[in-house]
Amino acid sequence: MIDVKLLEKKDEGKWVIYTNSVGKKEEGKIKSWNEKWIFVVYNCADEWDNYRDYTAAATNPNDLSWK
Repeated sequence: MIDVKLLEKKDEGKWVIYTNSVGKKEEGKIKSWNEKWIFVVYNCADEWDNYRDYTAAATNPNDLSWK
């Protein structure tokens, strides 16, 4: 779990791991967040230096951990 209240500007672009309810994992980078969701880019055609140019998925912070 990542606490959105503790996120800071320096956390943008950090790697996270999403784990779904059956244990499947997926890695991505934090693009932004609000009080309820963390927006993570999971797919960007391996152009991770340009992850901000890609769509981020709203992800429950309870399903995320730091990589």
